[in-house]
Amino acid sequence: MVWPSIALLSFVTLQRLAELQHARRNTAALLARGAREIAPEHYPYMVAMHAAWLIGLWLLAADRPVSPIWFVIFMVLQGLRVWVLTTLKGRWTTRIIVLPGAALVTNGPYRFLSHPNYAVVIGEIAVLPLAFGLPLYALVFSLLNAAVLAIRIRAENAALRQVMA
Repeated sequence: MVWPSIALLSFVTLQRLAELQHARRNTAALLARGAREIAPEHYPYMVAMHAAWLIGLWLLAADRPVSPIWFVIFMVLQGLRVWVLTTLKGRWTTRIIVLPGAALVTNGPYRFLSHPNYAVVIGEIAVLPLAFGLPLYALVFSLLNAAVLAIRIRAENAALRQVMA
């Protein structure tokens, strides 16, 4: 049966497009309030990796069955994603945007992890391909994601240390 695969891939695609639009609005609003972007040079690579991940899934998984167990795990990750977005509200972006004088977010999932959004993304990059029975795909993109996140988290932590000093 193909429709569950198409439905899941459509959901993720529409979700990512909506999030990009939401992030653009939040970024513009933050910049208008005096925020500044930090370390933008890695951003195109992160976008390219995520786009390749999703396009590849459309090419390889659209006709594959969806594993119910991995699907449930993926949906749990979506709940965590919503928790992160609702906690950050207008401060959630896909870029590293620092608003001088703004307090560090320490509620919601940030009580437990410094970077819960990245933990969710790490899970999604692996779990969605596994839901389609693509373990090698999950591994390859998990490694690519780890490389991008190593750069991004280092830059973000440096920016936060600078603002908090």
